[in-house]
Amino acid sequence: MLDIMRRKKESIVIKSVFVVIVLSFIGTMFLVWGKGSDGAGRSLGYAAKVDGSRISLEEYQGAYQRIRDIYQQIYGQAFNSEMEKVLGLKKAALDNLIDNRLILKEAGSLGVKVTKDEVASSIAAMPTFQKDGAFSFDLYQQILKSSRMTPKDFEAAQKNDLTLQKARQAIMNKAVVSDEEALAQYRKEHDKVDLEYVAYAPADVAGEVKLTEADLNDYLQKHADEFKTPEKVALSYAVLDPTSQAAKLTVSDDEIQTYYQKNIDRWQGKDGILPLQEVKDKVRAEALRQKASKQAFELAADTLYKNIKSGDLNQIASQLHLKVQDTPLFSATAPAAALANEAAVVKKGLELKQGELGGPVETPKGIYIIKAKERKPAAVPPLAEIRAAVEQKAKAAKAAELAKTKAEEAAKQLAAKTPLKTATTGVFGYSAKGDVPVIGASPDLMDAAFKLTTAAPAAATPFKVGNRWYAVRLKSRAEAPRADFDKTKEQIKKAMLPKKQEEALATWIKEQRAKTKIELNQTLVAEK
Repeated sequence: MLDIMRRKKESIVIKSVFVVIVLSFIGTMFLVWGKGSDGAGRSLGYAAKVDGSRISLEEYQGAYQRIRDIYQQIYGQAFNSEMEKVLGLKKAALDNLIDNRLILKEAGSLGVKVTKDEVASSIAAMPTFQKDGAFSFDLYQQILKSSRMTPKDFEAAQKNDLTLQKARQAIMNKAVVSDEEALAQYRKEHDKVDLEYVAYAPADVAGEVKLTEADLNDYLQKHADEFKTPEKVALSYAVLDPTSQAAKLTVSDDEIQTYYQKNIDRWQGKDGILPLQEVKDKVRAEALRQKASKQAFELAADTLYKNIKSGDLNQIASQLHLKVQDTPLFSATAPAAALANEAAVVKKGLELKQGELGGPVETPKGIYIIKAKERKPAAVPPLAEIRAAVEQKAKAAKAAELAKTKAEEAAKQLAAKTPLKTATTGVFGYSAKGDVPVIGASPDLMDAAFKLTTAAPAAATPFKVGNRWYAVRLKSRAEAPRADFDKTKEQIKKAMLPKKQEEALATWIKEQRAKTKIELNQTLVAEK
């Protein structure tokens, strides 16, 4: 299974489905290995409460870590925090624990019982506790001891595990695939349909869009962030070149030796680390440069500290014998030309209040002391200044709305059999990928097409495929022979049953949740 997952791991759809698969794969071992004893030593914190019954932080942490470990195994280095957020693993782990608690709570009413013999048999069948193909009681005790669990705790947890499995199955066993459902599935898989449709894209109706001044103002107000100019700052700055300090400094033999040893990997030669005598000049130059940079930074920091209350950059520059330079207003995404590639200086400058001194900021070009001489906050320009841009976006939005509206009207007309000029898809069969001839890929449209009948031939609502809206109606449907269905009915039902059972379980859990008081520790599932 993991090999299949790895081969498909680039698909975000597959990634989402994995959450369900992984939770099913993990099953209830959250309970077995994560629950431990309910006695003394349990933390006061909780992950959730189900009608007052606490799910402990330990249970949650164990469940979350196990699901995370499985994804880490599947995706390797490709698994990161962003993927984890997309998949919602924290919430998935907690939801699974809550669902399990709900099922266990109702196990008795479902007629579920687990005997001591069943518990013993299930433990004996675990490969973890087997030696030479047979259950080993000594190994069993050894593993539990190393896991800091008593046999009593483990066996109680295993009983819960089996109870949960039986209860889940009891719920799913209530699901039945009817003859009508099987026939509908058979027809979906074997019938052929031909659709007629009317389509509208924004470009088709753009010429009909007329915008008023009120429309433009309304669009600007509702989409202000799209037109907001970024915050800008104009800086004054002085740069201290560390090389100006180097001429006043020397490095001792001890300093050279220390620098050589601290940066030993820099002196790698073909046959290993080069001895100091062979690279001494290079070591001396680098040690001197480092010492000069350190002293220059300390000088800049000391001078800035002594004058920071004055806010006078010119005074600081004079004491350091530097020239003050100025930039025009600039933003984070379009820095001043003089500060190109000086990201640290730009970042610091944008953090300063107007008139505030900042630094020192060390970069390869030198040590900067900066002052924000002017700030311009992010703002939405008046409509008069950005009319063309607002008009373009507002027109595109209105055209998209109009295309959908026209498609909705067309859907009603198709249903009423009002004469319309339509195009056709041609005859096609069902595709799980949703590839509708001429129209394109749309699983929703594909499913809807095979639910249409001669009695109700038109889809009630249009479908968006790409940037175009489609109103569709059944033109013809060639039904597969009923005799073939009668021959394969039981196989169809069998194939449909697992999905029907999962749906039955999901519905049951949803109903239980609706009538149960569930309190969540929101800090656990909040994505940061």
